[in-house]
Amino acid sequence: MATIYDEMGKMAMGSRLRRLAEAFTDENRAVYTQNGIPIEPRWFPVLYALWKKTDESKTGLTTTEIAEWIGHSHASVSQIVKEMTKNEMLETVKSETDARCSHLSLSKKAHSLLPALENQLADVEAAVEQLQRESQFDLFRAITEMEYLLEKKSLLDRVRDQRKLRESCEVAIVNYTPEYHDDFRSLNHEWITKHFKLEESDNLALDHPDEKILQPGGRIFLATYRGEVVGTCALIKLDAARYELAKMAVTERAQGKNIGYLLGKHSLDQARELGATSVFLESNTKLKPAITLYHKLGFQKIVGPPSPYERANIQMEVVL
Repeated sequence: MATIYDEMGKMAMGSRLRRLAEAFTDENRAVYTQNGIPIEPRWFPVLYALWKKTDESKTGLTTTEIAEWIGHSHASVSQIVKEMTKNEMLETVKSETDARCSHLSLSKKAHSLLPALENQLADVEAAVEQLQRESQFDLFRAITEMEYLLEKKSLLDRVRDQRKLRESCEVAIVNYTPEYHDDFRSLNHEWITKHFKLEESDNLALDHPDEKILQPGGRIFLATYRGEVVGTCALIKLDAARYELAKMAVTERAQGKNIGYLLGKHSLDQARELGATSVFLESNTKLKPAITLYHKLGFQKIVGPPSPYERANIQMEVVL
């Protein structure tokens, strides 16, 4: 019979794994009961850490050391330690050098259970290996690989990237026409005044884009999202082979949709079509998301001629 998890598929991976983990925990609890070992399955990582580290640390381990070794939060380990202490499984010794620090070790009661527990672990390992032989896939290796991949890039970041990709499909890049004059000016005015102040060079380019950008051979692009103009940037011709990427702005309410990258990539593609061999830009290092974007587009820091802008403290270039 199909379940909601079958219908939801990969969207319910977390819930599905939690259900499987709960099933394993219940089964393990039954095994402990069957073998007469009074241990809760959730205690096992802490018990195992203290068991296997005893020879290496005669004074035991601190809660922090256990948490780091087993990959649990400090709060989670503290709760388990509290439960195990209540059930006489642990002994606590205050540090001789730091009164705030306590070292934990297994109690005599816990040590008396280790021979039976060791036999149980061998049985469980053999049973799991048999289970895996009956399975088409190696779940343990898959989990290890999944943990590694999530450590490299979290699910949150992956979901964010997919959202950007989906939303970027609704972004269109169009060429400037006079009807976009107010959009071009207002978008740049919004971001410049948020971080800096408008300078004379800004006003000249924003008030007279035809004269200052287009007529000398440059281009201006606008990004629209669901019919609304949300971003812009310009290519300013410096000479026959070089252009400047300038006046890039994305309204705050539309950020996080990959619009800046799409504008930048489109601008570089257009620069290539115009015969450019490189594209130059100026920015400010306090605009960290912008600098990250420029690096993503291939720009590298250079030292160029003095800038006409007070706010510029970094110059970058990409060779096409």
